[in-house]
Amino acid sequence: MAKYRIALLPGDGIGKDVMDAAEIVLQKINLDAEYVYGDIGWEFWKKEGNPLPDRTLELLRNSTCALFGAITSKPKEEAQKELAPELQGKGYEYFSPIVRLRQEFDLYVNLRPARAFKGNPLNYRDDIDLVIFRENTEGMYAGVEFYPLPQEVKDVLLKYSPKMKRFADVPNDEIAISTRIMTKKGCYRIVKAAFEYAKKHNRKSVTLVEKPNVLRETGGLMLRIAREIAKEYPEIEYREANVDAMAMWLVKNPQDYDVLVAENLFGDIISDLAAQLVGGLGFASSGNIGDNFAVFEPTHGSAPKYAGQYKVNPMAMLLAVKLMLDWLGEHGKAKRLENAIAEVIAEGKVKTYDMGGNSSTLDVARAVAERI
Repeated sequence: MAKYRIALLPGDGIGKDVMDAAEIVLQKINLDAEYVYGDIGWEFWKKEGNPLPDRTLELLRNSTCALFGAITSKPKEEAQKELAPELQGKGYEYFSPIVRLRQEFDLYVNLRPARAFKGNPLNYRDDIDLVIFRENTEGMYAGVEFYPLPQEVKDVLLKYSPKMKRFADVPNDEIAISTRIMTKKGCYRIVKAAFEYAKKHNRKSVTLVEKPNVLRETGGLMLRIAREIAKEYPEIEYREANVDAMAMWLVKNPQDYDVLVAENLFGDIISDLAAQLVGGLGFASSGNIGDNFAVFEPTHGSAPKYAGQYKVNPMAMLLAVKLMLDWLGEHGKAKRLENAIAEVIAEGKVKTYDMGGNSSTLDVARAVAERI
């Protein structure tokens, strides 16, 4: 019996292309694992009205962790139009399956490394090596939204928030509300995870990225909790930055930062910015991590126009495999893979179109595998 059972979720578009690349590397690493495929994504929404079928959830509950490719997400109205005819009007509502996965398995840490590999012509600087901890289950992505605004909700807001009075005469069908929900538990565990990571990996600083001067209640809660946790780690420098200023400082002096921690939306924004500093989304891996389960993925989209062409950069997916190996405790294999990736990039002989080359997705995977 294999030591690990790993679910492979290719998803949509180039998800299959990069998953094929990951399998080449996994085969060479020779991990003691059983690999099982799961259904997820746009095609299952169209056919079944569910982009994350119950059978996939059951498969994941019986797996050690999962490796995920990419999905296609569309606005609600557009999604409804693509349902199979027999499902039209059944009340189905499209939700991003990766967001649901994070909430279903309480994968509250979104770990986003941004490391510049020497020799990458797309680097902003060669000395960037930072890690972002993004809260993954609440904040602006909690999914509590209203349109049109129910009168009962409007009445409560009018009663308890003086600032709502300026909208009192606006018709309900002209108001949309998205809520930013943050809990003490959610704030505590993401900040704690960031400090624990910094301690374990000898990182010198943790920076909280928020906007408490405007978002006073939610941002203030995160700020108070972070300051208390910081007292437990006197050896680690604690910093604070407003999210807008952080965007500027990341462009100006990215080498000055080590570990960043933020709520869901802000973490999403700054992690994409950081990804661009080290070559773009083709180098951006992510770990969605909970207490007992994790899903690892590249952060790029499904790029349907490139599906099946095997031309996209697989490095983000291969770096996601590296994160998965570390999470499994297979640190030796993770280091070998990371070193192989660094060698291929430094040599500059095998590279995809985004790096100025003409190698295929699988060419890159094979080159990495040869060096493991």
